[in-house]
Amino acid sequence: MLGLEILLLVLYGLCLLFMLGFSLVQLQLARRARAAAAHPAPTPAPPAVWPRVTVQLPLYNELYVAERLLDACAAFDYPPDRLHVQVLDDSTDETVARVAARVAHYRAQGLRIDHVRRPSRQGYKAGALRHGLALTDGELLAIFDADFVPPPDFLRRTVPYFAHEARTGVVQTRWGHLNAEYSLLTELQAFGLNAHFLVEQVGRQAGGHFLNFNGTGGVWRRTCIEDAGNWQADTLTEDLDLSYRAQLRGWQVRYLPQVAAPAELPATLDALKSQQFRWTKGAAETARKHLGAVLRAPLPLSTKLHATFHLLNSSVFVAILLMGMLSVPLVAVRALVPELRPVFHLASGFLLALVPLVFYFRTAWTLGRPYQPPGRSRGGFVGQLLLFLAFSMGLSLHNSRAVLLGLLGRRTAFIRTPKLGLVQRQGTWRGRRYRTGRLFDGLTLLEGLLALYFAAGLAAGLYLRTWGLLPTHLLLTVGYGLVFYYSIRHNFER
Repeated sequence: MLGLEILLLVLYGLCLLFMLGFSLVQLQLARRARAAAAHPAPTPAPPAVWPRVTVQLPLYNELYVAERLLDACAAFDYPPDRLHVQVLDDSTDETVARVAARVAHYRAQGLRIDHVRRPSRQGYKAGALRHGLALTDGELLAIFDADFVPPPDFLRRTVPYFAHEARTGVVQTRWGHLNAEYSLLTELQAFGLNAHFLVEQVGRQAGGHFLNFNGTGGVWRRTCIEDAGNWQADTLTEDLDLSYRAQLRGWQVRYLPQVAAPAELPATLDALKSQQFRWTKGAAETARKHLGAVLRAPLPLSTKLHATFHLLNSSVFVAILLMGMLSVPLVAVRALVPELRPVFHLASGFLLALVPLVFYFRTAWTLGRPYQPPGRSRGGFVGQLLLFLAFSMGLSLHNSRAVLLGLLGRRTAFIRTPKLGLVQRQGTWRGRRYRTGRLFDGLTLLEGLLALYFAAGLAAGLYLRTWGLLPTHLLLTVGYGLVFYYSIRHNFER
């Protein structure tokens, strides 16, 4: 008679177990990141002869930021005879003319710079990078997306690591933020990204585990790219894919948290969702492609474990969605089936999973203090953490769909994230091009209904005086409410 109730509890418990495992991995990374921050590695001396560097700039309709990017790269403090800038321009709008004019300007000043146009956009960003690689003699290749503004000393601070470590295949730097304070949406993104760049990447490097190139703000060794099979377009995260292929071939990824490349954060929910879809689906595709090879490789068990959670980290959204959906009927089960009440102590697993995450994000918050702008973020650490957790949970339906499509091998187009040239609190996204589509669709309607569903669970818990799931339902209600609110607002404020 209790078969259905027990099934609900078992599924819910499995979700909690996965979340707890993920949190414990993050806890270990946070501890390693703290230790690494206390003992920073020395900076290598400059090479006797600077290697040839090609700066690759993949562009596609970047009207608002392309010139800013070219200006930043033209200002690199690097021997001119060893520097080559390659603008890989797949644009179909006025960006082409603006880039052409800027390229001509810098070429007249003596900079070796090429404006590369392909006959088709085949392979998207991966295809552009592969095409550009065949047209240059650069020993190293620095890559920047259109919204980045690298500092003049970027190459002088990254290139020496290749001269002193023969198996270094790529050097990745930390992402800075040009507009973290622009809105609550950008603040929450900065909060999450800082955790990745100040804790995850540092912790994985300290533990000798697999890292990933983040698609931009990094430098590759040409021979590493070629040895690992070159850029491939069969996943939406060509950066993560190549990173794992290279490391499985014995190359190393070097991460430099002390070097930052500032970039623009998406200011609209449609842009953020397109970015999240690409990242989560691409990670699932890469897991489908490489997880088996990682588990079969002659690697330490701890490295295999971290790589598994690394490749499957987007699956957390599936666990969150399933856990949330199950939690509402479990409120009634808790109140109406007394014999199962002892089992509900498993709900404390949510709090156990939360404790390591608090330490993880607190570590990122602490390590990020030297890089924070004056004034800090609204709400302080606790407010930022709760809002970030709620908003991430509110994206679980959208991101779960992306993860499942990736795991099932369903192909989808590469939708790049629109960049609008927003810096600090200046500028507006209203009236600008490159919106990724209408936000009010069937998925948005489901997100709104889920906000009501979890609010009903919250009300039921209060009415039935069962308190264990109230924190979960409160976060889910706020998260899905925020996602639905921004969807409606950004859909009509165009």
